[in-house]
Amino acid sequence: MLSNAEIGIDLGTANTLVYSKNKGVAINEASVVVVDTVSKKVTAVGNDGKEMIGKTPEKVTAVRPLKNGVIADYDLTIEMLRHVIQKAAKMMGFSLRKPTIVVCTPAGSTSVERRAIQDAVRNAGAKKVYLIEEPVAAAIGAGLPVDEPVASVIVDIGAGSTEVAIISYGGIVSCHSLKVGGDKLDDDIIQYVRKKYNMLIGERTAENIKLEIGFALIEHEEQTMEVRGRDLVSGLPKTTTLSSFEIRDCLKESLLAILDTIKATLEDCPAELSGDIVDRGIILTGGVSLLNGIEEWMAKEIDVPVALAPSPLESVAIGTGKALKYVHKLPTTAI
Repeated sequence: MLSNAEIGIDLGTANTLVYSKNKGVAINEASVVVVDTVSKKVTAVGNDGKEMIGKTPEKVTAVRPLKNGVIADYDLTIEMLRHVIQKAAKMMGFSLRKPTIVVCTPAGSTSVERRAIQDAVRNAGAKKVYLIEEPVAAAIGAGLPVDEPVASVIVDIGAGSTEVAIISYGGIVSCHSLKVGGDKLDDDIIQYVRKKYNMLIGERTAENIKLEIGFALIEHEEQTMEVRGRDLVSGLPKTTTLSSFEIRDCLKESLLAILDTIKATLEDCPAELSGDIVDRGIILTGGVSLLNGIEEWMAKEIDVPVALAPSPLESVAIGTGKALKYVHKLPTTAI
């Protein structure tokens, strides 16, 4: 049984989620730390920090301490983890006890990167740390029978990376990772608008465009969106109207790279498990799985059923929490 002092953490590039048995996903904070570059003090963490991205004065900077699912700034990652663990402690009532934590790592991460995550979580206040590979956590969170001898295919498209894995008997049979995710799609939109309209837009605006009128490579009824930014010639504020057809086309290269990664993983699948994939299909998780038309497009391209996980944004967090019951079966590592 999970106690209050046992939690799962999805340490994501864009968001950090905390799962507990009693409350489910209790905390969902942006993976952002705001630092005063003069005093070196942390002034905001999480969602408060995200609100400040692109709006801070010169001496204050908003940093995302994780990149492609792994730690890019060790000290700021500890600060961010300490914030979410303390918040979880108050919410769940284990403030006098150090929690046992299961935290996910990208399947393609190195032993050094995994050790850095373990050490950061422990230094942030954990009693014991277990690592679980992100695709396995996503599959558990999506309700797939990971410990049975059948193939479960999970495609987790997060902010920093895409992980595609075939899981059977509690382990990864085939897995490919790609450093393309939601952040890359946002950057594709920023670069397109810059090149086509001589206009500079911020990360949050690009993300809103992606969510509102972003489409996978499918035919659809055209949608438009009014976008504000800064004219690169005059330096003055500028407004333009974007079409969903434009956004679909500018995302093409990144989406095809994700598709190639899925195909490469399926090609590595043992023949005995291929029949399961045809019957059971592929499950999508992660923020980019919410892109308009992505299920329909992928199903058409790979000729295999594609479905969205019940809670695509929370699957990894739910899986990390539930993995405490699977520790004896799954390839986790404890300190």
